[in-house]
Amino acid sequence: MVTVALTARCDPTRGGRWTSLSGGGREWLWHRTEPARAAAHPGAPFADAGGLEECLPTVRGTPDHGAVWSRPWQPDPVTPWPGSPDVVTLVVETPDFVLRRRIGHHAGAVVADYRLSAAAGYRFVWAAHALLDLSPGARVEAPEGTRLRLYADPEPPVEGAWPAPAGTPLDRLGPDDGTAVGAVLRDCPRATVVDGADRLTFALECDSQPRSTALWRNLRGWPADGPYRSIGVEPMLGGAFDVAEDVPAAVVPAGGEVRWRLTVTAERTR
Repeated sequence: MVTVALTARCDPTRGGRWTSLSGGGREWLWHRTEPARAAAHPGAPFADAGGLEECLPTVRGTPDHGAVWSRPWQPDPVTPWPGSPDVVTLVVETPDFVLRRRIGHHAGAVVADYRLSAAAGYRFVWAAHALLDLSPGARVEAPEGTRLRLYADPEPPVEGAWPAPAGTPLDRLGPDDGTAVGAVLRDCPRATVVDGADRLTFALECDSQPRSTALWRNLRGWPADGPYRSIGVEPMLGGAFDVAEDVPAAVVPAGGEVRWRLTVTAERTR
């Protein structure tokens, strides 16, 4: 295996959305035309344009896909973030919290550092809602037996184990079969997508908070009035899609701040 250097780009005016994650001649992020994305505002229904959206303080629930994807982000020149000259630091504010994000590049990896400032005891879920451009032969690698919560609407979520809860092979990402399911793999801070000769790995670091990996496996099963294919592999703080669910969420400690780091790396078979 050889390391493939990755580069990330984002759109501050539209929720800090990652618009590109590329390397070795490959674009990893999937996109679709969604006119409502450009006009999104706080409280609007989620407009799925692909890329990687920041979801906070929830994914499902209220507000839909969180409160930051629909807000413009601003440059944050005040907060000291030591690092390389290509670091891009942005900040977004809501009535409940302030989120700062720094994206840089180190030894071929994309490294995103986050700081959340909020009142002590504030409960939240964060997810890097990454929708990926993958072939039907792609698969996801995660530790076998990892406990998860499976979502297959309209049924209530059920508990299971990776990779095939209730007989559904979640690690296989195609071909399209008209289904759409989601899952949250708890205590799973690292996952790898394998597609042909390429491997993409997400690794999440955060002290004293629950770390998970969410999966959205939509094989043209959603939405009912115009289904399309979309695959999400989503590093997450918390243990469920909705902060209101009966599993651990992330919680702001007495100091009023939570910090975490997402590292994305790629490799290719020689």
